Amino acid sequence: MARSVCTKSAFELWGHGRTHSELRTSLLNFPSENMSSFMHKDSTYRINVYTFNKTLEFTERIKRIDAMEYLPFKGTVSLKSPQHVFCLLEDYGTDPNNIPEHPEYIYFGRWIADGQRELIRSYSVKNRHFIGNTSMDAGLSFIMANHAKVKENDLVFDPFVGTGSLLVACSHFGAYVCGTDIDYNTIHGRGRSSRRNHKWRGPDENIRANLRQYGTEKMYLDVMVSDASKPVWRETALFDAIITDPPYGIRESTRRTGSHKDISKPADGLYVESHVPVSQAYHLSDIFTDLLNFSAHHLVMGGRLVYWLPVYWPEYCEEMVPLHPCLRLISNCEQMLSSHTSRRLITMEKIKEPEELDTLAHLADPRFRPYQGHNAFREKYFSGLNKRGSKEDHKSAVNGE
Repeated sequence: MARSVCTKSAFELWGHGRTHSELRTSLLNFPSENMSSFMHKDSTYRINVYTFNKTLEFTERIKRIDAMEYLPFKGTVSLKSPQHVFCLLEDYGTDPNNIPEHPEYIYFGRWIADGQRELIRSYSVKNRHFIGNTSMDAGLSFIMANHAKVKENDLVFDPFVGTGSLLVACSHFGAYVCGTDIDYNTIHGRGRSSRRNHKWRGPDENIRANLRQYGTEKMYLDVMVSDASKPVWRETALFDAIITDPPYGIRESTRRTGSHKDISKPADGLYVESHVPVSQAYHLSDIFTDLLNFSAHHLVMGGRLVYWLPVYWPEYCEEMVPLHPCLRLISNCEQMLSSHTSRRLITMEKIKEPEELDTLAHLADPRFRPYQGHNAFREKYFSGLNKRGSKEDHKSAVNGE
């Protein structure tokens, strides 16, 4: 609960039922020896009433509490600093347009702990110093950090770092963070601003400033301009976790350095400061192949890779998830993006060091071959939007609008 952003609170369940009468029967059947240590005369307590999908007046809440007098509380009520907190939870369903008069289900129990939902608000991208078009939502960033089991003094790397949202989340848990990106302007905080009413980025808009904003600048190692398809790291296991959100070709292009043309290279030692490398398309299937290979070589044993895999869900099957002989698939969770697309949060763990035979396995075993269907994701994404737009235009024409 000290890390979860998906859970609001945890309770020890003492009783439940569809009505207050059923709840009473359930509570009276709860073992008294499990209650007694929280209800003795020297204890202090408070009862809270929570309703879901409905708001109760204060007087109604007091009535709910008074109706539970059958419970053997012997301690003293303390509203400000009780030793024990008990909660009555009433569930009124999920339809805000059809709220029933009586709850669909009722629970009562002892409060254990609250989750970390507050992090979603306090780390909101809306209030962040440096953002971009694809800055990862705070809640999803913390979920990814939890999937990677990021902990204090870990070394975490993001090869498609962008504006560093994932580094911010990992640094909150005490990890040292670093990253790379092919976009020079993003890494250096230059160019056009993604904020409304701001034309250009300010002089202090960068990833380091984001960590400084949340008091974790000491966890910032560095970021650098680099092509994820080109090896720049020494051949050794460095990272406890690799967490990333590769570009899908929708809001950010998928590019890598290189050219299909024959370009004469400058003489050795001759570098032009203003030189901008030629870039070419970086297919999604190649992105994921390179990412898994990189992770197999640079994760420590037991280290985790966590990344997003975009899919056209009408065609989705588990065989589309890239695999690697050195990485074990831990989890595969879906987030819907539109009526026809979604993305899968893939978590993998390194189980062995890479060997020469692993390269042959990629060729021989169809499970380890790149799935070429990923390369058409951009076309399928926009074809779905165009179909939806055509349907709406047709509906408007039929209605005479």
